[in-house]
Amino acid sequence: MAISFHRSRSLLPVVILTCLLTSCVGSRKGVDPTVRIMGENGTELGVTTHYGVLFLGRYSNAGPVEIEAVFGDGPSIEFSVIEPLGAELYTAETTARLPAVPMTFQALKPGQKVILRGRTAKRSWQRSVKVRTHESVHGILLETCREMNGHPDQIGAGVFLNKTSRPEDLRLIGLVSGRITLQIDGKSKTYLTVKGPESLWRMVTHKRQFPRTRKWVYRDDVM
Repeated sequence: MAISFHRSRSLLPVVILTCLLTSCVGSRKGVDPTVRIMGENGTELGVTTHYGVLFLGRYSNAGPVEIEAVFGDGPSIEFSVIEPLGAELYTAETTARLPAVPMTFQALKPGQKVILRGRTAKRSWQRSVKVRTHESVHGILLETCREMNGHPDQIGAGVFLNKTSRPEDLRLIGLVSGRITLQIDGKSKTYLTVKGPESLWRMVTHKRQFPRTRKWVYRDDVM
């Protein structure tokens, strides 16, 4: 078992006006709750929930950290300090409001499809994978995908439920915690392991500040 983009000048005012009325105004709205947690020892993924940023702390679990979030007009770096939640989960508070999703604690069934989302320095990715079980493993197993194989910076990728296929309806149910190779019918099969609802509830009880009471800081670079 191994854990292992030439328009004429006459159109310029129209373009500027369109920007002011649409994308520039809407850029504060997040397009992806996935964040990159960048510390001295490496980069991993996390997810911003309504309760805060949630990640596994595999490369950084104490002290200062940089959090890269993606807004409608591109990425932004937030600086924060890591706080432990227990059960190998961590959080870090930001001054700017980041793209966020609700959490769900629904029980998953074998064969059920979930959405796996991650992000590299160049792009975001998403895959639909199935839930699997094995008698020797307690907890959630998922089919793996090429984006997760051999890419340690994708640890902490978010596992989501979405009944409508609309991004705004994503619900976080877990974080990918690693890989496991099992012998099934004489063949080796690799799955993703997940830290799920049995641990994620700690994020909800951490500060008990939902809905958030203090005002968010809106900066020029994320407006």
